[in-house]
Amino acid sequence: MQTIEWRGVIPAITTPFRPNGSVDREFFAKHCARLIEDGCTGVVALGSLGEAATLKLDEKTAILKTAVEALKGKAPVVAGVSALSTSEAVEFAQAAEASGCQGLMVLPPYVYVGDWREMKAHVAAVFKATSLSCMLYNNPIAYKVDFLPEQVAELAAEHANLHAIKESSADVRRIASLRCVAPKKLKILCGVDDLILEAVYAGAVGWIAGLANAFPHESVELFALAERGERAAAFDLYKWFLPLLRFDTVPKFVQLIKYTQEVAGVGSGRMRPPRLELSQEEKELVRRTVKQALSSRPGEAGARRRKHAHASGRHTH
Repeated sequence: MQTIEWRGVIPAITTPFRPNGSVDREFFAKHCARLIEDGCTGVVALGSLGEAATLKLDEKTAILKTAVEALKGKAPVVAGVSALSTSEAVEFAQAAEASGCQGLMVLPPYVYVGDWREMKAHVAAVFKATSLSCMLYNNPIAYKVDFLPEQVAELAAEHANLHAIKESSADVRRIASLRCVAPKKLKILCGVDDLILEAVYAGAVGWIAGLANAFPHESVELFALAERGERAAAFDLYKWFLPLLRFDTVPKFVQLIKYTQEVAGVGSGRMRPPRLELSQEEKELVRRTVKQALSSRPGEAGARRRKHAHASGRHTH
């Protein structure tokens, strides 16, 4: 069984597209490497933020192979496993293992919202399909399936390779509940950007982050401050970051985060339909928010960020 360290800031990485709609694998590779250089501990590819539902199987496997090649073993690549059917999810989990991924983020099936018996059978089939370390993704807001703490504990007890949960119920009380009932091996990671400080204080050991695509340095620093218990400094940075982090918690979070990358000079706002790029009014809101953030980064760290961005030659792709 493969194991990975489920902790720290692990971005749910966006999928970049060229003007013709194809996947920009060259930029994707550079983006993966840059995130690790800035202190992130891994990447999750092909999640909701990665627009996985709009990608064909060959595109997905190519993306995973690109990420694995880009990181060269320096940090794990985790594949988001989401599908309409259990057989499709199992097939893709095995393809991810064959592509060199070190972990899986396992989602309930799209569209169909079953009862606990059915959802347990679905995710259990994916856990059993490979030897990879797995993280269960609980997001009842988006997927209408809520894996309750007692159910998560049951899964963790029955599956030796279930090592983590991405908890995105937006209820910080869930973290304490999970810590009370789940095996100690189960690592709890926060999947809601504007809940990260509260989540760390409650016991989360990692962050599956969205805005880290555009602001990895700040994400890593915020998480580190929270872990070290430097509450005043952590809250100062959190207060600065919150207008951006809230982009992660609304229906157009993919469009907002990708356009934030564009404004910050580290990506493009291009989307795949049915998602469209933001309207001009929406883009102006993002531009104002990002520019305000870039001009008001607290303390010396803000100057370091601007110097680092200039030195690395970051640009809108």
